[in-house]
Amino acid sequence: MEQAPGSPQEPQDAQGLPGCYRHPDRPTGIRCTRCERPICPECMVSASVGFQCPECVRDGSGTGHAPTANQPRTLAGGTIASDPRLVTKVLIGINVAVFIAVHVSSTLLDHLVLVGSWPPAPLAPREGVAVGEWYRLVTSMFAHYQVWHIAFNMLSLWWLGGPLETALGRARYLALYFASGLAGSAVAYMFGDPHGSTLGASGAIYGLFGATAILMRRLNYDMRPVIGLLVVNLIFTFTWAGISWQAHIGGLVAGLVVGYAMVHAPRERRSLIQFGTCAVVLLAVVVTVVVRTAQLT
Repeated sequence: MEQAPGSPQEPQDAQGLPGCYRHPDRPTGIRCTRCERPICPECMVSASVGFQCPECVRDGSGTGHAPTANQPRTLAGGTIASDPRLVTKVLIGINVAVFIAVHVSSTLLDHLVLVGSWPPAPLAPREGVAVGEWYRLVTSMFAHYQVWHIAFNMLSLWWLGGPLETALGRARYLALYFASGLAGSAVAYMFGDPHGSTLGASGAIYGLFGATAILMRRLNYDMRPVIGLLVVNLIFTFTWAGISWQAHIGGLVAGLVVGYAMVHAPRERRSLIQFGTCAVVLLAVVVTVVVRTAQLT
């Protein structure tokens, strides 16, 4: 992590806590979410995510220097939007629309779910990812059939997605969502029943769980609520029949990796590291799918 500007050597108390950059005699464990300078309760200004110092609030650049033409940035470097939950609302809308569509059409769901290869060789014609239908890796992320399934996933998406979209910005949040969802689909394809079907946004949701844990740790928030909820969900994942643990674990791991890159990337190489990490995850997805396809064909 880069040194906070204007404080090359931060004074510390006996417990190792740095002093506020404006009031060095006041130890504090809170830092500005933009410039990372330590700030005491008197100096901290509540922001959409965490707290900011007076200078960052005043100039909007996150650097403590004179205002520039740049727009204010989120914790991860994204542009601050007027509606910080717009992408989350759109994702929920797409999921709901697909849910309605599969109940209107009796055959649509068969073309959306993730299936490796069906029917088993040598019967033909066959369908699935193994015969070139890679689009199923994406469409299965938005397909649900049971009411409880979509209700649980959309509540989780709203609860987790909103704060993450606010902290990361729209582009980075969307990259996190799809990287996690695709990773979940790839792991389900690799280790799941090649003749079974998988559907649902759970892979992407578990990615949001992972990224939320990383973000809360970065902001020194109490992580017990999200960790407890994640543990409960993992227990259901491995004990409840009919749940694809592969998709959940694949999404969770991708969310942890991408989330760490999003909130810990050094400011001077932020975009390169963030989107480079997403590219590496997508490359791993492609390699996984190619290897599994070679096994099935």
